[in-house]
Amino acid sequence: MTIRIGDVAPDFTAETTEGTIKFHEWIGDGWAILFSHPKDFTPVCTTELGSVARLKPEFDKRNTKAIGLSVDPVSDHKKWVGDIAETQGHAVNFPVIGDQDLVVSKMYDMIHPNASGGTRTANDNATIRSVFIVGPDKKVKAMLIYPMSAGRSFDEVLRLVDALQVNAGHGLATPADWHPGDDVIIPTSVSDDDAKKKYPQGFKTLKPYLRTVAQPK
Repeated sequence: MTIRIGDVAPDFTAETTEGTIKFHEWIGDGWAILFSHPKDFTPVCTTELGSVARLKPEFDKRNTKAIGLSVDPVSDHKKWVGDIAETQGHAVNFPVIGDQDLVVSKMYDMIHPNASGGTRTANDNATIRSVFIVGPDKKVKAMLIYPMSAGRSFDEVLRLVDALQVNAGHGLATPADWHPGDDVIIPTSVSDDDAKKKYPQGFKTLKPYLRTVAQPK
């Protein structure tokens, strides 16, 4: 199936390293990051899971949970996490889904629909390097897709969560290369008169369609 930004994220029940979860129920009233991996005991993925573990305190501050997925069984995940802790210096502190039957992978269009379960190599799973950011309303807010050879920047995923939360909480947009604390953009749907009421501290008009204001606290 094809998933687009704004769609309700497909719900599912799956076994994870932290027990059985129902995805929507697990998300609760916060935000979630679902990110996938081709296979356990692969080099790039090992570094990525370590990176997410490192950033967990930052995601917690943003009421955001992370959950990983690999097409191997949970029993293999539990062996792999030791390598991750040893080599990356951070123990995995979030659930990892076992998806050996490819149910969630196909549901989220993370693998070719004709792929089958069973013994597979990382190359067989080349398309499974996706990130889905899901809001409290269970709708997909952003998606990222990477090739196997390029490790994902989870600092960028964190920045994207910050931007999405500014969008959702204040109805403001963020410019290119934005980071928390930078000025943000007033959407063109807001008139100048309404902007003056909403932002009495003032805003900058660079062009009639490009107005910036200090990020709200």
